[in-house]
Amino acid sequence: MQEYVEKTQQIIQEVKKAVIGKDFIIEKVLTAILAKGHILIEDIPGVGKTTLALAFSRVLDLTYHRMQFTPDVLPSDVIGFYAYQPGSGRKEYESGSIMCNLFLADEINRTSSKTQSALLEAMEEGGVTIDSITRKLPSPFIVIATQNPIGSVGTQMLPESQLDRFMIRLCMGYPDIESEVKMLKGRHKKDPLKEVGCVVTAKELVELQQMVEGVFIHDAIYQYMARIIGKTREHEFISLGVSPRGTIALANMAKARAFIKGRSYVIPEDVTDVFADVAGHRILLKPKARISQITEADLIADIIRQVSQPRLVSR
Repeated sequence: MQEYVEKTQQIIQEVKKAVIGKDFIIEKVLTAILAKGHILIEDIPGVGKTTLALAFSRVLDLTYHRMQFTPDVLPSDVIGFYAYQPGSGRKEYESGSIMCNLFLADEINRTSSKTQSALLEAMEEGGVTIDSITRKLPSPFIVIATQNPIGSVGTQMLPESQLDRFMIRLCMGYPDIESEVKMLKGRHKKDPLKEVGCVVTAKELVELQQMVEGVFIHDAIYQYMARIIGKTREHEFISLGVSPRGTIALANMAKARAFIKGRSYVIPEDVTDVFADVAGHRILLKPKARISQITEADLIADIIRQVSQPRLVSR
C-alpha cells in the first residue's frame, strides 16, 4: 500500500508546481477524485480554478475539456447530438464537450437550468442518453465545476437537488502575500503548467480509486457519521439537512482521506476534516440563522463540537 500512498503525495507535489499556496485545496480535490466524486468550486474569477483543473489533467494523464457556461449554451453543446449524414443516410453521433475524463464546467451558474440539468444528469448516471440511445462516459470521469458567488452579474443559484450531485464544495480564496510574490516570480520566467508532468495514468487512477473503496470503516465510525449527519436534520437553525447521498459522500471522502494519510482504516479525524466540504452546500439555513448572521461554517463547527467522537482501541 505504501507505494500507492507515495503516488498520491507525488501527485500533490506535482500539482503544487502550478498552483501555489493552495496545498489544502489540492489535497481536497485529490481526495474527491480518489472517492469518485465531482467538485464544485465557488469563488471569484481569476484565483486559479482553471489552472488547478489543467494541472490535475496533466498529472493524472486525463483527457480534458473546458466549457464556458453562458446563457446561450445548449444541452447538445454539452452532451452531444445525432446529426443526419447525407453520404451514409444515417444519423451519427457528434460528441459533446462532456466526452472526456476531466470536464471543467466554468461558471455553471450562468447558464440555463436545462443545460445545467443535462450536465448533472450525466454526472449522476455516468452516461448520456440521446434519442433513446445511451452512451457511457469515459472512465474515470470527473467534473470540476466553478460558480461565481451568488449576487454576481448574470448568476442564478443552483437548486439544492443539483448541488447535491457534487461530492464537495470548495473555496480557493485569494493567495497570501508570500504565495502571490512566488507566483509572480514563477510566471515571469516560464509557464508553470509546462513544468507539470504525468505521475499516474488514467488506468492507474482507477486502480487507486478501487483501493480507496477497500479502506475499512469500523461500525463505531459509521455510527459517528450517522449522528453528525442526523444533527444537520434536527438543528434549530437548519431547514434542510444533509441527504443520504451526502452521508455516502462523507464516508467515501473519509476513506480517501485515510488512504492519502497512509492508513487502511478510517479514524474520526478523517470524518471531521472533510465534513464541512461535504455538508456546506447541502444544508439550507432558516431565516433566523441569516438574521443572526450565523453561517453554514458556524453550524457545522457547532455540530462537530456537539457530537462526541468514538474511541477506537487497537487490539
